[in-house]
Amino acid sequence: MQLISPQVAAYQKVVKPYEGLLVGVIGLATLDTTIHLIPGFPQSNLIELPISLSLAIAASWLASRLFKQIFDIYLLDAAINSGRKVNSEILLLVKLLANLSIIFFTIVIFSETHKINIFGLVASLGIGGLAVAFAAQKTLEQILGGIVIYLDRPFVVDDYIGLPDGIFGRVESIGLRSTKIRTSGKGTLIIVPNSSLTQVNIENFTGAKKIMALVYLNFHRTIEKEEQALIRQVILNSTSDIFGIDSRNTDVNFRGLNSANEVKTQAQIAFFILGSSDVSMGLRRQLFDIATENITEKLKYYDIAFDIEDPTIYVDSPITI
Repeated sequence: MQLISPQVAAYQKVVKPYEGLLVGVIGLATLDTTIHLIPGFPQSNLIELPISLSLAIAASWLASRLFKQIFDIYLLDAAINSGRKVNSEILLLVKLLANLSIIFFTIVIFSETHKINIFGLVASLGIGGLAVAFAAQKTLEQILGGIVIYLDRPFVVDDYIGLPDGIFGRVESIGLRSTKIRTSGKGTLIIVPNSSLTQVNIENFTGAKKIMALVYLNFHRTIEKEEQALIRQVILNSTSDIFGIDSRNTDVNFRGLNSANEVKTQAQIAFFILGSSDVSMGLRRQLFDIATENITEKLKYYDIAFDIEDPTIYVDSPITI
C-alpha cells in the first residue's frame, strides 16, 4: 500500500479541485507582469486595466474557494476534536469575516498598484457625508436599519413574527425605511420603522426549522442492557457539545433483527438539528457528520463492532406555529 505524504494529501484535497482556476490566475498574472515589463508597450493602460481587474477578481475567487476547502476539511474537524462546545454561528461568522478580508485586501492591492488613493477617497466622502447625516438623521437611521435587516435577515416576507409589545402577525413587505406587518386576528396593517426593529428582540415563528437525522447501527450479535447503556452514553456525549443539535431530544432505540442465519441488534438513533437558514443548517449537518465519525471511533475503542447504514436519513420537520 503506497503512503501519501501529508503535503500531497493536502494538495489533492484543497488545491486539485481548483487547478483550472489556479492556472488561469497564473496566466493572467504572467500576462499582467509582461505588459508592465515591456517598455513603450502601445496602449498599455487600455489593455492592462481590464487584465488587472480580471486578475483581481479571479485571484480573490480562488482565495475564497481555497479557504472554503480548508475550512470544510480541516477547521471543522479540528473544532469538533478540540473538546470545546462548538457554536456553528461562530464558524459561519469566521467564514464571513475571511471572505470580507479577501475582498478588502484585493481592493487595497488593486488600488495601490494602480495609484488610486482609496483611503483619501473614503475620507473625503466621509466629511461630506457628515453634513447629510445631521440633516436627515432619523431617515438615515431607518434606512440603515433596513440595510441591517436585509443583511442579517432576522425575517423575510411571509414570516410570522412576534415583537415585545405584543404585536404578532405576518410580514407583508420589507422596505428601506419601514416594515409592514399584518396582525393576526384583527387583520390590521402595522408599519414599524426598521430602526426600531434592529433594537428589539424578534421572535420568528416561521424561521425555526428542525431536521430529524436518523442513523442506524447494526450489531451482529445480541447487545445486553449494560452495553446498550454504554452505547447510549457514548452517543449523547459525542453530540452534547455541538451547538444546534438538540441533545435533550436525542433518542436511541434498540431492537432485535433475528433471522434464520444470524442474530442481530439494530440501534436507531434520532438526532434533532435546529437552525434558522439553509446556510446554518448545511454547516450543522457537516458538524453532525463529523460527530458521527467520532461516535464510530469511540465505539470501536470499546471493541463494539458494528456496521453503520448509509446514507443518513434527513427528515424535514418544520416547527409548527
